[in-house]
Amino acid sequence: MNILKNKILDAVKDDLEEIETALKENLKPYLDLVSQTASHILFAGGKRLRPLLMVLSARICGSKDFDKTFSIMFEYLHAATLLHDDLVDEATLRRGKPVAHSIWGNSITVLVGDFLLARALSIASDTGQISVIKIISKITENMSQGEIHQLIKKGHIDLTEEEYMEIIENKTAMLFQGACQTSAIIAGASQEHEKAISDYGLNLGLAFQMADDLLDYTSNADILGKEAGADLKEGKLTLPVIYALKQADSKDKAIMERIIKNKDFSFEEFKILLKLLDKYKGIKYTEELAKKHIIKAKKSLTGVFKPSATRKILINIADYALSRKY
Repeated sequence: MNILKNKILDAVKDDLEEIETALKENLKPYLDLVSQTASHILFAGGKRLRPLLMVLSARICGSKDFDKTFSIMFEYLHAATLLHDDLVDEATLRRGKPVAHSIWGNSITVLVGDFLLARALSIASDTGQISVIKIISKITENMSQGEIHQLIKKGHIDLTEEEYMEIIENKTAMLFQGACQTSAIIAGASQEHEKAISDYGLNLGLAFQMADDLLDYTSNADILGKEAGADLKEGKLTLPVIYALKQADSKDKAIMERIIKNKDFSFEEFKILLKLLDKYKGIKYTEELAKKHIIKAKKSLTGVFKPSATRKILINIADYALSRKY
C-alpha cells in the first residue's frame, strides 16, 4: 500500500504543490480569524484527493492548461461539510487534532463553514459555465440531505443497506463524481468522456466511503486520527454492522444491539462486536462490495480512454482507495 501511495505522490508532486498554493492564496484576502479556522481543517493532513481528481480528470479529457484554482472548489466544499459535521456529531478529534469548534466555538465554526461553501460557489462561477454552478449547487443540496438522513437515523439499528448506500452516495460519492464531471465540462470533453470520468468518480467515491467506514473496525486510533469505534459511538451504523445484524441469529443479534445502543461501550465489548462482525462476514461483505465498485471505476476508464500516464494514475488512485489504512 505504501509503495502504491508513494508512486501516486511522486507522479502528482507538482500538481499537489500548485493545489496547496491555490488553497492558501484563496484564503488570504479574508479576516485572519476566518483564515485561521479554515486553515485548521484545510491543512490538517487531508489527501487533496478531490482537487487532484479535478486536475487529472481535466488532463485525461484533453486539457493542457487547467487552472488549478478551479480544482480547489470541491476541497473548500468538503472542508465546509467537515466543520459542520463535526459540530453536529459532537466529535472531539478530526485527523488527530481537536475539532475546530472546540477551539473557536460553535458560532465561528458554523460561519466559517458557510464562508467556505460560498467561496466554493464563487470559484464555480468563475468558470463561466452555468452547468458547473448547477452541479456544485445540486451536490451541496444532496450532501445536506444525506447528512439530514443520517442524523434522522442516528442511533437507529434498523438502517437498511439501501438507506446506507443512499446516504454515502449523497454525502461522499457525488462529491467525487462532481469533481470529475465538472473538470470534463471545463475541459470541453465529449459526452462519452464526460460520462466515463463521471462514472469513475461515482464508483470511486462509493468505494472510498466503504473503505473509510471499514477503518472504524480495522484501524487503531493513532493511525486513524480518531477513536476506533467512534462512528458507532456517534450512533452511525455503517455497512459492516448493517450486514452482520441482518445475518446474525437472534442471540448474537441481541448482543450486538446491546453493545450498539450503549454509547459508552467498553473496549472489551468492542472486541466482542468485532468478533461478531467477523463471524457474520460484515467486514468481508463490505470489502467485496467496495472492490466491485473499484472494478467498475477502472472499467469506465479503460473502456473509453486510451492508455496514458494520467489514466494509470487514476487507476492507481482507485486501487489505493481500497487498500488504504488511514
